[in-house]
Amino acid sequence: MAESMIFEIIEDDTVGRFTTSVRVENLRDLWDAERGELPDEKVRRIEIKETLVDTGSTLFSLPTRYIKQLGLNKSRDRTVTTTNGIRTAPIYDAVRLTIMDRVCTVEVMEVPDNVPALVGQIPLEVLDLVVNPLAGTLTGNPAHGGEHVLELL
Repeated sequence: MAESMIFEIIEDDTVGRFTTSVRVENLRDLWDAERGELPDEKVRRIEIKETLVDTGSTLFSLPTRYIKQLGLNKSRDRTVTTTNGIRTAPIYDAVRLTIMDRVCTVEVMEVPDNVPALVGQIPLEVLDLVVNPLAGTLTGNPAHGGEHVLELL
């Protein structure tokens, strides 16, 4: 059986570190609001100004404090590979993730509070965003003229 998830922060503010602003919303709350069962102002949502963009990660990950704030429910555990070896990570309800006015629905992997929120490759693919290393930012995929396009091929 895999060990519990252990992450370690590496202090390194050198080239290659990219952050972005994100909005994360509780999807169940949004559905309740759409049905008129919850006022929009009661939808649990958070804005994170500096979310780490990590193209080496797969999922969207949030520290425990944000998961609690959003009221997400754990759905299962998944085996993950980390720099510390193979571990088990808790996976939580899907959320609505918004980056640069582009929206997608993604599950959330929990990370400890000493680890930043991480946007991995799956949400980047769905949002059709790529890292621009020269500017140190995210940008719309130049292969699609910067427009939000989903590929089916």
